Parts: sequence; C-alpha cells; structure tokens
Amino acid sequence: MSTNHSLSPKIVSLPELTPLVNHWKGEGKKIVFTNGCFDLLHAGHITYLTEAASLGDILIIGLNSDDSVQRLKGPSRPVNNEITRSVILGSMSFIDAVVFFNEETPLELIKKVLPDVLVKGGDYKIEEIAGAKEVIENGGKVQVLSFLPGYSSTAIIDKIKNS
Repeated sequence: MSTNHSLSPKIVSLPELTPLVNHWKGEGKKIVFTNGCFDLLHAGHITYLTEAASLGDILIIGLNSDDSVQRLKGPSRPVNNEITRSVILGSMSFIDAVVFFNEETPLELIKKVLPDVLVKGGDYKIEEIAGAKEVIENGGKVQVLSFLPGYSSTAIIDKIKNS
C-alpha cells in the first residue's frame, strides 16, 4: 500500500492527509468522508459519490486496500488493484483526497479525519456505521444515501463469468 503521486496527487497517506484536513478545516471548509472498495466502478458508484460530494466542500474517500477487500469479499477480489482503483477515483474532479485503509472498517481513519459529514450508502442504521458515534460526538452528522438500484460490482463480475 503506497501512494503514487505521479499518477494522482490526490492519493495520499494518512500522515499526508492530516495537514490537508487541518488546512481545509482552518479555511472553514465542510469536509465529507465516505469509504468503500470501489471495485469495477459503475454508474451507481458515480451517483453515490457525486451525491456525497454535494453535501460539503471537500470529499475524502477512504479506500479499502487490496488486503482489506480480500478479507471482506474473498480471495478473487478486488478485480482492480488498489492503485488502479485509487487513480480512477483521484481522476474525478469532485474528489479531493483518496487514502487507503487496511482494516475491515475505516474507524481509525474516521477518528483522525473527524469529518463534518460521514456518508454511507445502503440501508444502514446510523448506529451500525463505523465512526458514526465519534463524528456525532464531534458535532458532525451522518448521512445514509440510497444506492442506485440495478448496479453492483458483484453482479458485473457474475455477468462476465456467465457470458
């Protein structure tokens, strides 16, 4: 898990992210954080990410490392490695920073960023979301966004396998 600034200056390590967050907070920017694997990016991801970006001034993506994705989704995942996934995300104008995390959840990363808005997709209850308690205790809010129906990386993989 290494950053590759030549491919995208938005791909940062946690030590690089911390002063950026402090700078943005000092400027009064509203920081939004979301996380995910973002393997085989599709229209559902783009819709979700643009909606998350619209909730503030700065969008930070916590990106599951390859090891983290394998633990969560199995040995055949991710299809795209962490560098590919991070470069794709970093190329999007509405994303300000991409940082890897190796754990199963981004709790430790969220505790370091303490965003103004923590965003999660799906049908989670707020109390089930990693970092929600810490964000709320710090005066932030947690927003659950609906997924765009009919889009799934797993469904794309299954379709490819069956064709």
